[in-house]
Amino acid sequence: MPAIKSLEDLKKIREAALQKRDIKTTNARVQIVIGMGTPGIAAGARDTLKEFLSIIEEQGLTDVTVRQTGNFGLDSMEPVVQVIIEDNAPVTYGKVTPYAARQIMEQHILNGAVLQAHVIPS
Repeated sequence: MPAIKSLEDLKKIREAALQKRDIKTTNARVQIVIGMGTPGIAAGARDTLKEFLSIIEEQGLTDVTVRQTGNFGLDSMEPVVQVIIEDNAPVTYGKVTPYAARQIMEQHILNGAVLQAHVIPS
């Protein structure tokens, strides 16, 4: 955390924190739901979550939210991520590394092409 030397520094830190909170709470066109149960966390779900948030921040996306949930019940496929775009059926992805998160964001969320290599059949 950067040193706070003035009220202006504190305001900047507060604004950044509020923007990150908004990414996780607002209703948007796209929802990314990440399984953060114990198996997911053990498999690297925190890094996957951070990658999605990083991409959203880098690209200034305002119509994408990230939510956390418990265990999806697919322990062998963790980290598990579900992508819901508007009224379309959810797409569930398994073994989502930070690299796969970037691919999902670029191919599915931004370009509409489901990344078949990581899809978990429903």
